[in-house]
This record gives sequence, structure tokens and C-alpha cells, in this order.
Amino acid sequence: MSRIITIACCLVMLFASSLYAQDTVCPEGYICTQSDSNSNVNSVTDSTTTVISPPPSAITPSINTSNSDLCTVGVAGAVQTQILGISAGTTFTEDNCMRLKNAKTLYDMGMKVAAVSTMCQDKQVFEAMMNAGTPCPKDGLIGDAARLAWEKEAKENPEKDRLIKDDTKSTLIGGGVVGGLLLLLLL
Repeated sequence: MSRIITIACCLVMLFASSLYAQDTVCPEGYICTQSDSNSNVNSVTDSTTTVISPPPSAITPSINTSNSDLCTVGVAGAVQTQILGISAGTTFTEDNCMRLKNAKTLYDMGMKVAAVSTMCQDKQVFEAMMNAGTPCPKDGLIGDAARLAWEKEAKENPEKDRLIKDDTKSTLIGGGVVGGLLLLLLL
């Protein structure tokens, strides 16, 4: 009996596999589609990445002069080439600003002659005061006595240029030095 069952099972399998192995024919009036797909992908990649970046930048130092009560001025600069970057900065005290602050402080303390004398250290103020007929104080003298003392001093020592300091020349020299250094760095 077990043989008959085994033979029956083999026959069923044989007929079933032949049923699926046959080509299917599309019956008339129907649309049949058959789809086959076959793909093959071959890929070979050879890549090279080259990163070219500029050198780090020379950043100008930050000089804070936002407090308007200070007579300092900040100067900073930076130069960057392909090889070297340099930055520098400094502050300096502006003399005319200090003169104005000192004169105002003296005037506020009631020392008006000392305040005028402080302002007269500027060559332009000195000449303006002389042209206005109100000469700058000299050795505690004011008015005509001061004018006579200034004239006597000018006659005795004409090279002294009335003992008044002119900062224009030193400012031009300083500006030329800074400009020359920046030009040198660019080369």
C-alpha cells in the first residue's frame, strides 16, 4: 500500500510540473503580457580629490576707542600674501585733544588765564590770539604786557619760533613711516 501511495504521489508531481512548464497561450479576446527582466551592473571607479585652499587670513587687531572721553586713536593694518600674513595695531594719544581737555578742565576750575595759556601752545591759536590783539599770557603777564614780552623774546631769540610747538611735521613723518611699512609688506 505504501508503494501505491508513493507511485500516486510521483504521478501527481509529474503532471503538476508539466502543467507549469507549458507555454501559456493567450486566449482570444484577452490581452496578455509577459515580462522578463535581466540586469548586469559592472562598475569601476578611480577618483582623485585635490583641495586647494588659500592660506589663513591676517586679521587686523581690534582696537577699541569707543569711549569718547579718551584722547586715544587706534591705528591697525594687515597684509596677506600667498606665503606670509602680518597684522599690527597700536594706539596713540592725540595731542590737540589732550590740550582741549586740559584747557576745559582748567577753565572749569576757574583758572581762565591758565586755560588760555594751555590753548596757546598750539601755533595756530597763538597766531590767532596775536592777530586778534589779545596776546597769549607770558610769564604771568597778560594783555599789552604779555605782547611786549613776546616781542622781546622774538627779538632776542628769533630761531625759537615763539616757543610754540608745531606737530604737523611729526604727524607727516609718522604717516610716511606707516605708509612705507605697508608698501613694503605688499612687495
